[in-house]
Parts: sequence; structure tokens; C-alpha cells
Amino acid sequence: MAAILPIVGAMQEPTLLILTALAAEDRHGYGVMQEVERLSEGRVRLSAGTLYRALDRLVGEGLVAGTAEEVVDGRLRRYYRLTESGVDALALEAERRRTQAEAALAALRAARSLDPPRTERAQPAPPRERARPAPSPERAKPAGGARRRPARTHPIPGT
Repeated sequence: MAAILPIVGAMQEPTLLILTALAAEDRHGYGVMQEVERLSEGRVRLSAGTLYRALDRLVGEGLVAGTAEEVVDGRLRRYYRLTESGVDALALEAERRRTQAEAALAALRAARSLDPPRTERAQPAPPRERARPAPSPERAKPAGGARRRPARTHPIPGT
């Protein structure tokens, strides 16, 4: 049996999500796709081709293993599980990301403590009212505020 080499560098998000989907239970491909979408809150939607290429790669790396096959509605359904190496790789990546997230949050807290205290900004003065020119005589409204309508110059049928 060939030795399994640890994953070097950061794990891509889809790989992390696939391994996470398989951490709790064995799943078939479509079940993995649904769980990845749920875990990512809809941000990651794997196509069947992308998923099965990733699963083939993860099987080759020894992180995932096929467990069973069954035919459902005339289609072959393969089930996958996380191997012990897959559990270890997922745990390492989760810890790496947790450490990075904590460092990012600490940096944000430090940056906020360096900011000058936030004070209420002075409210801008209300806009000045502009003097409006007096209406021209031809645009003046008739007494009583009613508008004059121009007389109709074309006949209306039925009147």
C-alpha cells in the first residue's frame, strides 16, 4: 500500500466542504452536493462533474473511500465516506482556518482600538430656502387656484 502524503498548503473551499459533508455520515454524490450547498449557505454549488472529479482525486489521495453502490431508479448511486486520513486532514484544515480567523479578529480589534474615538458628527445645516422668482403673468394661476384647461379644438365622437 502506498504511503499517503499530507496535503501541502491550504485546502480549497470546495474540498473542505466535501470532506465536511462526509464527516458526519456516508453520502452518495447528490447527497454530498446538497450538503455542500447547505454548509456554504448557497455560496458553493458543485456540478456533478466537478464533484466526481474532486471525489476521484480525494479517493486517490486516500482521504475518501467508496463504501457501497446501489441502483436507484435505474441509476447507479455510489456512497462515500471519510477515511481516517480524511478525518485528520479535515481536522488540520479546520484548526488552520480557526487560527487564521482568530488572528484576523485580533487584528481587527487592535485596529479598532487604535482608531480615534468615534464622536457624533455635527449635523449639516438645513438647506437655505432659495428665493423663488415671481411667476410670469402668462403662467399665473387664476383666482381660486384652479387651472384653466385649453379649449378642445377637435370633436369627440359621440358628443
